[in-house]
Amino acid sequence: MPWHAWFTLAVVLVTVVVLARDLVAPATTMMGGAVFLLLAGVLTPVEAFAGFGNPAPITVAALYILARAVEKTGLLNPLVYGLLGRRSQPGRWTLLRLLIPAALASAFLNNTPIIAMLIPVVLSWSERRGQSPSLYLMPLSFAVVLGGVVTTIGTSTNLVVSGLLEAEGMEPFRLFELTPIGLPVLASGLAVLVLAAPILLRQRAPVRGHLEQSLREFVVFMDVDGEGPLVGRTIEEAGLRNLEGVFLAHIERDEEVLAPVPPTMALHAGDRLCFAGRVDLIVDLQSQKGLRSSEQHQMVHYDTARHAFFEAVIGPASPLVNRTVKEVEFRSRYQAAVVAIHRSGEHVHSKPGDVRLRVGDTLLLLADPDFRARWRDRNDFLLVAPMRGTPPGVTRKAWIVAATAIGIVFAGGLGLLPILQAALAGVAVLLFAGVLTAVEARDSVDLDVVLLIAASFAYGLAIEKTGLAAVVAHGIETLTGPLGPQAVLFGIVVGTVVLTELVTNNAAAALMFPVGLAAAHELGLDPRAFAVAVAVAASCSFLTPIGYQTNTMVYGPGGYRFGDYFRLGFPLTIVMITAIVIGVPILWGW
Repeated sequence: MPWHAWFTLAVVLVTVVVLARDLVAPATTMMGGAVFLLLAGVLTPVEAFAGFGNPAPITVAALYILARAVEKTGLLNPLVYGLLGRRSQPGRWTLLRLLIPAALASAFLNNTPIIAMLIPVVLSWSERRGQSPSLYLMPLSFAVVLGGVVTTIGTSTNLVVSGLLEAEGMEPFRLFELTPIGLPVLASGLAVLVLAAPILLRQRAPVRGHLEQSLREFVVFMDVDGEGPLVGRTIEEAGLRNLEGVFLAHIERDEEVLAPVPPTMALHAGDRLCFAGRVDLIVDLQSQKGLRSSEQHQMVHYDTARHAFFEAVIGPASPLVNRTVKEVEFRSRYQAAVVAIHRSGEHVHSKPGDVRLRVGDTLLLLADPDFRARWRDRNDFLLVAPMRGTPPGVTRKAWIVAATAIGIVFAGGLGLLPILQAALAGVAVLLFAGVLTAVEARDSVDLDVVLLIAASFAYGLAIEKTGLAAVVAHGIETLTGPLGPQAVLFGIVVGTVVLTELVTNNAAAALMFPVGLAAAHELGLDPRAFAVAVAVAASCSFLTPIGYQTNTMVYGPGGYRFGDYFRLGFPLTIVMITAIVIGVPILWGW
């Protein structure tokens, strides 16, 4: 291979390692690699940033805005609450009723808000029936991932591959071009989930129930003695800010709850102080002069109209990853108090402020009722769900969102408009109708995903331009060629699946697309067949909680362990690979 092919290979390998070890944000990593390819002369400036002129990133951004409108208006709420009615009983039939509509909705909407809306409902429903939500949340995440492969707009990965096809001078995917292979993948995947999930998934303790039980064990209320030395002193002066293993969650004063508690707040006689901490360290408070034990210490005391508990899940793009609550000055930054931190369904037995946060950590936050509205569209938290209460009902403008979504599907499906123009027209309707403000539309777009998609085109072009794709494709063809083109397709699909678990699904698609294209040319087959296979394989990530965003969202609330994903995800992955390898040759007449 020439030197620029070796250089491209080195950039790809470094990118894979950085993404796999989560050393740098995916968008930053991919953009950095594109810049290196530009500086080395592998790509021209036009080639390095060609992704920004491709329809895929803009289409993805427009679909994020549509999904935000669906979430804001509560369009899916009647469906969500109808799926798990009062008479529903735990079992495979209920699981199927939950998974099918969620999967079909994800074929046309971003799956992140679908999961965000369903998690609180599933948690509440499971809790009322004494059932672990772990039996439902992971299958739910996998189902929306499977649903995303049914249409071109189902996932950003499909749009990336469609854009790569267009960059090669070929027609982009039509809206339902993936449907003939996507539907069999969805159907077989749902069958595996319904049949295998009750057997393979262990009943993990619900995070919500576990948190509440843990707080009953180590929550204590102390009253400020009216004749004691603490009256008139601030929290910091009283030595209550940095107690070992104990955290001052809130203060009850004259039937008002004050939270979060700043260190400068002065104590009044009769104040009731709520402390949360390790049960074996609560005894430290008994030596504090000026405090006396209250009679009750139950979780219900938190439930006032002035504040609420929220579960917030840390995502890969969050600025909180690898930092402690103290380092980011969490209380002043988010106007919320971190009461507890859970990791992989187990309570972290240390002071919340000293815990270095990781992807998938679930924070129990004490905040005002507007906390979710402020932070649900930001990258800081992958999921913000209230511990109690129900989502808002359908607003009067929900019908506008429904009509807009249907219009986009019909315009794109019938070929009246390209998908990009249809999506942008839909966004214009939502803005002019006042469903979303310009600020809400802007904040709903995940800029990291858009940048990552745009940067991924540089990788695909470099891999193809330098001949690296042809070399890799020839290697796969040499190993599997004697067994026929199906075996070559199998090798490319497996390589894509492995990559999508190590890096992001969009990056995996960008890296494997040129390889599939080169293999198709070498075998004399239709390159669209390999493009479809790469798109579907890259979208289906089931083996780890960090391979796909929705998998991370259910990680904490479901109380899962890392290995739980492989337990259910492995047979699902085998079925998905089999469906692709058998279905694609049949559809293309090999």
